This record gives sequence, structure tokens and C-alpha cells, in this order.
Amino acid sequence: MTFTIREYQNEDFQACRELWRELTQRHRDIYGDPSIGGDDPGIYFEQYLKKPNHIGPWVAEKGSTVVGLAGLLVEGYEAEIEPLIVRDRYRSQGVGTGLIEWLKKEAKKRGVQFLSIRPLARNVEAIACFYRAGFSLLGQLEMFLDLMPERGRMWKSGVTIHGHQFRY
Repeated sequence: MTFTIREYQNEDFQACRELWRELTQRHRDIYGDPSIGGDDPGIYFEQYLKKPNHIGPWVAEKGSTVVGLAGLLVEGYEAEIEPLIVRDRYRSQGVGTGLIEWLKKEAKKRGVQFLSIRPLARNVEAIACFYRAGFSLLGQLEMFLDLMPERGRMWKSGVTIHGHQFRY
């Protein structure tokens, strides 16, 4: 698929807010939890734009349609890819990979030494994409404790790190 990457413009606001809402719905589906992101998940895009350490964002565009969104959060010599969103119907067509390559170059231009990304543990497709893009080092883990197991959240088994079994 042919697409272009360019800097975000104010005219992209609604399309990018909708992308954020789509990403939140994906997270809801992955975890079977309709409460993720609250009633207005698009608000998180607005909050992202207010972060003082955000660089970008950039959008991927096919024709005049915004099909992807990506940015960087920079702290010294480290940066995190946040967000990286590809519209549902354009996934697995190279848009995410293209945005990642763009962000790698942008981070290098800014003297970043370590670039990270934090996908949901259950987002198998995203993890595979990031691994193919070179993200094969583990820097840190984020571990959770479900303090309300009575809500019936279903956790999957199958991840072993340093001999310890984790659910995700």
C-alpha cells in the first residue's frame, strides 16, 4: 500500500482523536473490558498533545485519509514511541512499520540512544510487528496485581521470565 508520512496539522485533530478512540476499542476488545478508556477515550489524544516532552506527532496518509498516527516522548537520551496507531482496516499493510522507521530516524536526529515501545501484553500482532522492526531487547517490565479479582477479569497464562510464570 502506498502512503505518505507528514507532520501533524491542526486540521488532523478530529481524525487523530478518532484513531485514538479506535485504539482504545482495540484494547477493550483484547481484554474484554468495555470500561477501558472511559466514556470519551479520544480525550487522551488531547492530553497527549499537552505533554511537554512530546515530539511530533506525525500522520500516515493514504490519499487524503489519515490512516496512522505516531509520536515520540523524549526524556534525555531515551525516547518512547507513543502513540503508534494504525486505523483497523489498514493494519498489516506496512503503515505501522513505515511509521516506526520514520520515528527511528527522528529519534536518531535528536541524539536518542535508546528507543522503547510499550505494547499491551495481549497485543500479539503489535508485539510481532515491533519485534520485526528490531525491538528485541527488554529494558523493564511493568507488572500488575489485580486488586479486584471479583470483577471476573480473565487473565491468560503462558509467559515465563527468569523461571517465573506470568499471566497477561
